[in-house]
Amino acid sequence: PFAPGRSPVKQSSAHRGLDPLSSLFRLPGGTAARPSLRRSRNARPLPPSALQLGRALRPSPRRLRRVMPNTAMKKKVLLMGKSGSGKTSMRSIIFANYIARDTRRLGATIDVEHSHVRFLGNLVLNLWDCGGQDTFMENYFTSQRDNIFRNVEVLIYVFDVESRELEKDMHYYQSCLEAILQNSPDAKIFCLVHKMDLVQEDQRDLIFKEREEDLRRLSRPLECACFRTSIWDETLYKAWSSIVYQLIPNVQQLEMNLRNFAQIIEADEVLLFERATFLVISHYQCKEQRDVHRFEKISNIIKQFKLSCSKLAASFQSMEVRNSNFAAFIDIFTSNTYVMVVMSDPSIPSAATLINIRNARKHFEKLERVDGPKHSLLMR
Repeated sequence: PFAPGRSPVKQSSAHRGLDPLSSLFRLPGGTAARPSLRRSRNARPLPPSALQLGRALRPSPRRLRRVMPNTAMKKKVLLMGKSGSGKTSMRSIIFANYIARDTRRLGATIDVEHSHVRFLGNLVLNLWDCGGQDTFMENYFTSQRDNIFRNVEVLIYVFDVESRELEKDMHYYQSCLEAILQNSPDAKIFCLVHKMDLVQEDQRDLIFKEREEDLRRLSRPLECACFRTSIWDETLYKAWSSIVYQLIPNVQQLEMNLRNFAQIIEADEVLLFERATFLVISHYQCKEQRDVHRFEKISNIIKQFKLSCSKLAASFQSMEVRNSNFAAFIDIFTSNTYVMVVMSDPSIPSAATLINIRNARKHFEKLERVDGPKHSLLMR
């Protein structure tokens, strides 16, 4: 089995009883009986010495705060843009499991909506979804300036590609940049040119390139990364995966260990997905692939499939796809991630790959912590 100092499993004959092609979905079982919390009438009272010992060992709230400090790493993310640009819709799809057609029910955001999203264990995204009506936008730059733009890690500004008030949009964007320079000069800037599905397909590249050049010019001296997005395709996942990637504190260490894992089990490609959002947070490939958009396509497909399972009261756990050229395994990896392993060597049985995935879980659980281990799989 995959473990430090051992070779990865390649033979399944030694692993009797393992059924790699077991049920893909784990249906919820029967409801477990809850233990009663009422005290039995015949129970003997504890002696005074035991009661005193219990009180002495019971930590006070102050002691609990000292022993178990709040280790969560909060990252403030501003989501801004004109009213109707699609900010709340994309946030609901990525973080609240909405499907695209259901976002039509969402109303306009009033002032600022705060939400905390736990991401990879210790990382918490503090999302500020800022309403885009003119009155609110003016308040953000005057009376609420310090509160809104202080301690910002990421600014995401959403532009409606079909907006008829482009000059006003650019004016508000520049006002945001001025406030960021004053209050959070190290913040990362992302611009999303949204609703690209409304543009004719043969015009999309040209229009996006023009907007990207304008935004980069207006953003100086700050750097901005631009993405074209739509809630109706995989482009939304590409943009948000890139954004979240910038917020993961130990991402380079995670990538190094993912590369080692892929090389040890002789995988063509390994992808790591965040469990709730299915955003790609890390990947490794040893061969060039034809489709450069395959990551976000997989995120979109599996997220939709996962939502379909939940409607049937089923929990998506794992999947295996196989043909004559490759085998792809998607499985729960850690408490916060799924993993996808792509294999093209037909001599490696499915059971061996599944065992290697299982045996790597403990190590990657540690890596998800901010204070995770400083060594890789090959160094253990």
